[in-house]
Amino acid sequence: MDLTIDRLETVIIDVPLRRPHRFARVAMTAQPVLLAFVHTRDGVVGVGEGVVPGGPWWGGESVESMKVTLDTYVAPLLPGRSVADIAGLWSGISDRVGANLYAKCAVEVALHDAWARSLGVPVHVLLGGLARTSVDVTWALGAEPEEVVVEEALAKLRDGHRSFKLKMGALAPEEDTRRVCAIAEKLAGAAGVRVDLNARWDFLTAKTYLPRLAGAGVELVEQPVPGEQVEALAELNRLLPIPIMADESLRTPVDALRLVNLRAADIWSLKTTKLGGLRRSRDIAAIAAAAGIPCHGGTSIETGIGTAASLQLACAAPGVTWGSELFGPLLFTEEILRTPLSYVDGTLQLPDGPGLGVELDLDAVAALRRRNLTKET
Repeated sequence: MDLTIDRLETVIIDVPLRRPHRFARVAMTAQPVLLAFVHTRDGVVGVGEGVVPGGPWWGGESVESMKVTLDTYVAPLLPGRSVADIAGLWSGISDRVGANLYAKCAVEVALHDAWARSLGVPVHVLLGGLARTSVDVTWALGAEPEEVVVEEALAKLRDGHRSFKLKMGALAPEEDTRRVCAIAEKLAGAAGVRVDLNARWDFLTAKTYLPRLAGAGVELVEQPVPGEQVEALAELNRLLPIPIMADESLRTPVDALRLVNLRAADIWSLKTTKLGGLRRSRDIAAIAAAAGIPCHGGTSIETGIGTAASLQLACAAPGVTWGSELFGPLLFTEEILRTPLSYVDGTLQLPDGPGLGVELDLDAVAALRRRNLTKET
């Protein structure tokens, strides 16, 4: 077989959502997605996904910046290299492009997919083999009014979901806290309730209101303070009787070591997109496991491609024992896979097959493809 890379191709698609999804700072009705295709000389095509939740407010990148970066600076580095030389390619790409972990993730996953397809094996084989064949899925609810959230949660209970995460930070802290406490009370005994502040509160606000959430039955708090404020996160982690999960504070292995040294979070959210791909996610999961910290399979609201990649990682990394939030494909009105991923009783099942284990519906991709770089042009 010829593992030599012929070219890199990138495509932006815009996938509509079933309902608006509100974060602490933005809301969206469609998710822009960057698909990266690595073509080998043998005709094998690997695909990866670059996506951020709601645009550049979260991680500083957008699908538009990803496409320009990959087309201009990364694509010329790949032809003639082997898809198996992922470490060498990562080093060369990082010498040319700093940061830009979401863009790099799209290429890194596509390389894994192409390599695994060439070998006729699933991606998890390249990551060390299976630790599990499915993961629990927490359903994420937006920062919507109480009655809207409760109605959606009750409907999802009938589908087998028993864990929900509520977005906070879009309202004044007092109002937001009352809203979540009321929701937690209505779901008590039926489902677990978690909250995600998206790094929106300062330390004093978090110290004031988080105990009330814990008292109302909220079982976990994700990233209440800005990502760089790890010392504040650590102090809150010591104060609260419920776990804190780090998300925005965790992007690199160095971040992981800092979180361990400060014991800043009881759980880590692993997002392959924000961490730069599968190998860095695996390395960070290993650091967490060595420190006795469980990991959670986080999401940036990916399509079936990005979700399948995160699922391969979650099923290969022994330390991903705190479930996942890999619900993204269920939020879209359009399916871009020939066979959708399988959700059963609140779990996501690992698909069979080589590579990521899924196949793109190229007609669906063509229908959703953005013809210009930005929506406005």
